[in-house]
Amino acid sequence: MQDDLFDVNGKVVFVTGGSRGLGKAMVTEFARRGAKVVIASRKLDECEKVAAAIKAEGGDALALTCHVGNWDSLEAVIDQAIAHYGKIDVLVNNAGMSPVAPSLLDTSELLFDKIIDVNLKGPTRLTALAATKMAATGGGNIVNISSIASLKPSPLTTVYSAAKAGLNALTAASAQEFAASNVRVNCIVCGTFDTDAAAGFVRNQDTLPFVVEPIALKRVGDPSEVVGAVLYFATAASSYTTGTCITIDGGVAP
Repeated sequence: MQDDLFDVNGKVVFVTGGSRGLGKAMVTEFARRGAKVVIASRKLDECEKVAAAIKAEGGDALALTCHVGNWDSLEAVIDQAIAHYGKIDVLVNNAGMSPVAPSLLDTSELLFDKIIDVNLKGPTRLTALAATKMAATGGGNIVNISSIASLKPSPLTTVYSAAKAGLNALTAASAQEFAASNVRVNCIVCGTFDTDAAAGFVRNQDTLPFVVEPIALKRVGDPSEVVGAVLYFATAASSYTTGTCITIDGGVAP
């Protein structure tokens, strides 16, 4: 069957930032397709709510506390997931933060560190840890969630753009490093989606026209619309694809 290409039944899928927005859409669909999902974020109670909803539908889910910016804690989180499920087949580095600073000069060291920690340092460490574990169990897939800001930066998102550009580079380099271990690493460059994190401007009727004006489809994305690309990178459908970034942004003007 054609659907065999996108088969995730029985796979263990670990998603950071999995309790809301794009991450929630991912774990919900992976679980619906028979995957065992690890929902990880800083707020354990929110992860547990999503896990409970998945279990109520007959799915298999594990909620874990994970602050991706805390380097020293990440090995234990990966180990918890493996202790529970025996392996990790797919890691989705989805957690991120994009605060706006008034100017580059007014960007504090604390804000700089937070943005880099969550958007680049954490994914770097998780990629290394998960890829090493995947290599020991026959391979796996890592999917990084980047942003259109990495390709089209603006003064409002200077540090965030730099961090996500680094994530794109991490994708290319780690794909080369772990290819021999049958671990593929790819990236989704996301445009504007209707999530709680973006609610301030995508759900504001005064700002929404300016948000959608450069988008060819003249709308923002629904979180469910990122799932197809994640499934592609997480399955045999993309078996000859690694080190690649695919852009999902509704057709933002050049």
